[in-house]
Amino acid sequence: MRVLCIGRHQYLSEHLCRFFEKLGLDASPCVGLGEIEEQIRATEAEAVICDYDLLATVPLSSWESDPVMSTVPIIAVSMTRHPGEAHLADVNGVAGFLYLPTLDRTNAQRLFAAVRRKRAGGINPPDTLPWSGTIPPVAQLG
Repeated sequence: MRVLCIGRHQYLSEHLCRFFEKLGLDASPCVGLGEIEEQIRATEAEAVICDYDLLATVPLSSWESDPVMSTVPIIAVSMTRHPGEAHLADVNGVAGFLYLPTLDRTNAQRLFAAVRRKRAGGINPPDTLPWSGTIPPVAQLG
């Protein structure tokens, strides 16, 4: 699965890429949300992994109304905020929230398998990851 890792600065973006590449994702770095549509098209990203603090400062209404960007799920990640502190999923339609200090491989795989299924219209797409994409969706990670 191709993902775009968005951070507030280059170091964070590259760190997110390295972290998720270890889970078998094809990750590309991106700094800020300024040229996000171009980056999504250039990388053909199937999902966006974005620093929660960056998402919390930018209204995503333009994202949600854009015909290209609205089809790409957003997964918020944080190294400092616990899942109970995150409220973006209710407000902005964020597909998931991952708290990196306690993230384990199984929970990450479940979330990305659910994202893959949703993008494929609810069916299991051909497996393009080094792990099975047939894990049932998880209502909430934590």
